Amino acid sequence: MPPDARPAIARQATLSRADRVYYTLRDEIFDMHLLPGDRLTEGAIAERFAVSRTPAREALQRLQSDGLMQGYVRGGWEVVPIDNKRFDDLYEMRQMIETFAVRKLCDAQTPPDALHPLLDALDRIWKVGRARRITDGRKLVELDEALHHALVAAAGNDELTSAMQRVTDRIRVVRRLDLVHGDGIAETYDEHAAILDAIRRGDGAIGVELVSRHIGGSQASVSGLTLQRLLGARTGTGREAVAHAPARPRRTI
Repeated sequence: MPPDARPAIARQATLSRADRVYYTLRDEIFDMHLLPGDRLTEGAIAERFAVSRTPAREALQRLQSDGLMQGYVRGGWEVVPIDNKRFDDLYEMRQMIETFAVRKLCDAQTPPDALHPLLDALDRIWKVGRARRITDGRKLVELDEALHHALVAAAGNDELTSAMQRVTDRIRVVRRLDLVHGDGIAETYDEHAAILDAIRRGDGAIGVELVSRHIGGSQASVSGLTLQRLLGARTGTGREAVAHAPARPRRTI
């Protein structure tokens, strides 16, 4: 499980004030309560969480380091606007990392006694009948991320694993859109099963081809992403946007 994917209840018991603000805002970005272009102020955040501006600023700066927020003058902040070039770059980086990992796993550079139990565990999640498939968007995204992260981690390069986590955090919202619309769920299960089979056989050529096609399909499905599509997805959840700051003009995207 990625290090920041701890259950919210477990986190709350040990969080500092800055951590509490950080995790709450980060989850709201991932859940599309906060959308690209939404603007916040340090003062409004501090008031909402009943903290001083210092922990509010620390949380926002941490979100900026994650590539999720960007700061302006006088305590103004904005959820990073939609930038399709940025998403394309991130997907390209993701493909480089994952194809390297799959090739390494297929080349028997990972001991079978370590790799096969991992594949067995992933098979139990992804090689199931349609009636047992997860349809909840958030849960499916978590499982999807866990599979890709686990395969990269199994390749044994800690720096690539860390880079993979950073890429994952930056594309989480668009990955969710990919998985919960159209045939994304069925395709994800089928493609994951095929990738796992190729790795188990040690078929590097097929494994790399499958993971490249899998990532490319996800990238294509979110190409040309618009704010209107994100707003539609948020509306579809039946949730209201959370009011965090006085109304300010939304940046044109």
